[in-house]
Amino acid sequence: MREYLLTLCVTAAVTYLLTGPVRKFAIAAGAMPPVRARDVHREPTPRLGGIAMFGGLCAGLLVASQLTNIGKLFTLSDEPRALLSGAGLIWLIGVLDDKWGVDALVKLGGQMIAAGVMVLQGLTILWLPVPGVGNVALTPFQGTLLTVALVVITINAVNFVDGLDGLASGMVCIASVAFFMYAYRIWYGYGIEAAAPATLFAAVLMGMCLGFLPHNMHPARIFMGDSGSMLIGLVLAAGAVSITGQVDPDLMVEHTGSVKSAVHTMVPLYMPLLLPLSIIAIPVADLVMAIVRRTWNGRSPFAADRGHLHHRLLEVGHSHSRAVLIMYFWAALIAFGAVAFSVRSSSLAIVLTIVLLSAVGLVVLLMPRYTPRVPGWAQRVLPPRYRRGGPEPVDAEAAAPEPDAEAAGEREPAMAGLHGATAIGERRQFTRTKKINTPE
Repeated sequence: MREYLLTLCVTAAVTYLLTGPVRKFAIAAGAMPPVRARDVHREPTPRLGGIAMFGGLCAGLLVASQLTNIGKLFTLSDEPRALLSGAGLIWLIGVLDDKWGVDALVKLGGQMIAAGVMVLQGLTILWLPVPGVGNVALTPFQGTLLTVALVVITINAVNFVDGLDGLASGMVCIASVAFFMYAYRIWYGYGIEAAAPATLFAAVLMGMCLGFLPHNMHPARIFMGDSGSMLIGLVLAAGAVSITGQVDPDLMVEHTGSVKSAVHTMVPLYMPLLLPLSIIAIPVADLVMAIVRRTWNGRSPFAADRGHLHHRLLEVGHSHSRAVLIMYFWAALIAFGAVAFSVRSSSLAIVLTIVLLSAVGLVVLLMPRYTPRVPGWAQRVLPPRYRRGGPEPVDAEAAAPEPDAEAAGEREPAMAGLHGATAIGERRQFTRTKKINTPE
């Protein structure tokens, strides 16, 4: 555990320290696209935050390769090398897209090539743990197809949810924490060495997100861009592929004592494979709804719009920070709920806790639509904002008496001389002059 924590801290520190210089480089390089209609922010913000995250990834893997226990992975397995190769390719495509823009189909092809590079180096799905059937071996073609599909789905799910300050990095960090807890339990608790690479990937991913979050929280000073969102999506997918296709379910049967217990323990393995519900349920749901919505309206599935879940939370009435926290809550509930279910699947307390927290989440989600109603006799004791109809806003300029022509003539030259004032300053100066020149 200490070596994993050291790797996490080094990754987070390098990512945090690199983000500041990367921001200055992005501004100097002109990687600050203008604000689009679907954007939530109102000022041009530099991108290319993925450069710092990729630096943290490289630093974390380098430190891990020099440690006593984790360093054995780099000699016994090619998975860390496969991850670094695929991450480097997808990061390069993301950097080009952040600076000059890349067509959506080109990015999709690059994602498939990056997944294929990892497959060629051994990071692929070899078998599937199917409940009630057991261990089902896959042909090389089936394993490659399934691995590429999982990587592409995960990358685009994270990329689609990257719409608010700190949203994508925070949600992926929550998912990686839950994934680390599960993978570490299989590796350390059951002694299955095949789960060690996935544990390392989760620790490095946590460090990347934690190091970047202080710079990306609202109001964000820098965005991760596609170079960052696609990168963390690929690392998350690599961990899911590693622990799903490399951990033999028969070993789980030996440690748990029965096939039924092994199937329950393997729940978070085959759930991320079918639809990564236990890891990135919210981003995947947003991805599916976006594709259905756009194709239903006769548009391309890659055409951007303002129909994502975080956009809808803002439209309901939530603030930026509250919308992000709500998405954090649901991501944590699903991810940690799946991990808790894998530990004690027959516990009724876990089910009741998840149901109770879901009800609390729904109440918080609908709070902006809740309008308190009170009887008429209690109107006078309530604050004005809760009264029916509410007080009408008073326009100070409309309520002020009209000045005479002489006062107006004195005010016009004064207003004409405010060349360097902003619109707000002009309005305040206008109101101040009018009050002074108003006749008694």
